[in-house]
Amino acid sequence: MDNSNIKSKVLSALFWKLMERGGTQGIQFIVQIVLARLLLPKDYGMIALITVFIAVASVFVQSGFNNALIQKKNIDELDLSSVFYLSLFVAGILYVLLFFTAPFIAGFYNEPKLILVLRVLSLILFPGAVNSIQIAVVSRAMQFKRFFFSSIGAIISSGIVGIIMAYMGYGVWALVGQQLIGQITVTLILWFTVKWRPKWMLSFERLIGLFSYGGKLLCAGLINTIYNNVYTLVIGKVYNSATLGFYNRGDQFPNLVVTELDGVIQSVMFPVLSAHQDYRVKVKSMVRRSIVTSSFIIFPAMMGLVIVAKPMVRILLTDKWLPCVPFLQLLCISYALWPMQTANLQAINAVGRSDIFLKLEIIKKCVGITALCISIPFGIYAMVASQPIVSLISSFINAFPNKDLLDYSYQEQWGDIRPSFLLSLVMGIVVYCIKFMALTVWITLIIQIIWGIVLYIGLAYIFKLECFRYLLDTIKELFTDKIKARDV
Repeated sequence: MDNSNIKSKVLSALFWKLMERGGTQGIQFIVQIVLARLLLPKDYGMIALITVFIAVASVFVQSGFNNALIQKKNIDELDLSSVFYLSLFVAGILYVLLFFTAPFIAGFYNEPKLILVLRVLSLILFPGAVNSIQIAVVSRAMQFKRFFFSSIGAIISSGIVGIIMAYMGYGVWALVGQQLIGQITVTLILWFTVKWRPKWMLSFERLIGLFSYGGKLLCAGLINTIYNNVYTLVIGKVYNSATLGFYNRGDQFPNLVVTELDGVIQSVMFPVLSAHQDYRVKVKSMVRRSIVTSSFIIFPAMMGLVIVAKPMVRILLTDKWLPCVPFLQLLCISYALWPMQTANLQAINAVGRSDIFLKLEIIKKCVGITALCISIPFGIYAMVASQPIVSLISSFINAFPNKDLLDYSYQEQWGDIRPSFLLSLVMGIVVYCIKFMALTVWITLIIQIIWGIVLYIGLAYIFKLECFRYLLDTIKELFTDKIKARDV
């Protein structure tokens, strides 16, 4: 495939992925604001407690084999059907395990209500098992348009159910209903729009072959999921569900921005990188473009959230959520380096080195757990403040192997993202000073957002940042292609 065809396919995939993420997260953002106004921090804290265990179970159901199906050069019906039945079997085993351990989990947190909540919400594992194969099929074909319709349908239906239940006073059950309906809906829509159907065939030999790659990713995913939720476990146990709710809401905003904006690029790039895994120069070029473009967007977004955190929370979530502001600001700093981390990891996976990926995850988690243990005696804010430090160290760890794999060193990567970082810093300082004008909270927030956007784009234009010009050209080409396709 020539470069023009590659770029056209990537742009098409990016367009539909952006449409999907933008549409779903726009609706989800509104839904979350409404729910946060109707529900209490304790409700979110309770869901966060059990989500830890469901997330770990989901790793076994969805992680590893899903990526192995995407990464493998050639797959057939036997591969897909074998993974499908294995995923359903694992989902069943894990559901039974969670069902019978629910009383012990509830007892650990002194929350008897968690027993039934965990048993009901764990049902999400079954549609998740089906959905993991659908994602692999669609991703390999880069038909991300199908994700757009399934995600929009799921977010609208689940949002309506969640808001109605919250308004009627169901509390934590509103969040349970929202998550279940969302996963079931997206799976059903993909079932009717994706042509693939499982066949009555199973090969342990194929599963073993896929496990040689996917098994390492599964272990890495398990380690990563446990680590990402360890703060939830500690805060929920040492403090209370209300404090955990504040931490959870503080994480919501930066997590939403980073995982969606950066996730759009990375979800499209993985199958593209995998398809060109034998051409290391091309892989390096695509990874570099991914890091530069993602950082150009993420850096100012995180800086802006740090500055406008307090007025934004007061307006959107009301004053009852103000304790989440310090968590939000600290976590924004931590998330800022995600584009560099995820792009490097995607490249390592794409070239088939899941063994290196697993080693990196183990090293990073050892660093993170050490930082957490050191910070616990100093209180919850010290715990959260350790995350930006760990993120900086992790960015170096993730980049280190690509010096040999792609001839793309850490110093070279930092040189690529330095202009975006410096412009974001200047923008942040200017926007921060607006708070001293003693304006109303609404006017302050509006002026800060407008000035932040105008200043950052203006500086990028004045200093002729290459990534800014590339982004403008890409957007123009993206919509030009769509208009031509529509006219045809």
